[in-house]
Amino acid sequence: MSTAEEIRKKITELPPGKPFTPAIFSTIAERSNIDKTLNRLVSSGFIEKPARGIFVRPEQSRFGSLPLEPLEVAAAKANAPVEIHGAEALRRLGLSTQVPVRPIFYTAGRSKTFEVNGVPVRLQHISAKKLVRTGTMVGMVISALWYLGKEGVTNEVLAVIRSKLSEEEYEQLKASAPSMPGWMSQALLRFDKAYE
Repeated sequence: MSTAEEIRKKITELPPGKPFTPAIFSTIAERSNIDKTLNRLVSSGFIEKPARGIFVRPEQSRFGSLPLEPLEVAAAKANAPVEIHGAEALRRLGLSTQVPVRPIFYTAGRSKTFEVNGVPVRLQHISAKKLVRTGTMVGMVISALWYLGKEGVTNEVLAVIRSKLSEEEYEQLKASAPSMPGWMSQALLRFDKAYE
């Protein structure tokens, strides 16, 4: 089997719509051969290149290729856990109507800006202690709470958040208290006592 065939075979084994980097082929060939093969596969339409150094076998619907979630591309680009920015988390939770101008994601890795299909995306470095249960509803809630800060996390805000979580997700949020700053875990405790 040729290098190109091996790379193509490995790509077909990946889930459609899941971004990948050339690094996953490092045991198959030299980087220059990998890059040439990937560029040929992009040219043929077998894969797409939504961002520099990021590739994907597009997931298809009856209307064509499904667009990628910038979060998934950001995670591949960061090669580290990423989380939705607090302002976007608030919007998704129904606590804000503000739409960020461009997607911003938190990461414990380096800050950087890149484009996904021509749209600027920002990876913003934050302390790893603020990244708890990344990629889950609970992680998104914690991101929103950090963004609001001590004065912004009221019982009314927590009531809205509680209504968006399943029982299991709410228990996971409470179980994450040891990873939270004191003010955040105390706010959750006060809310629980007020709404018992």
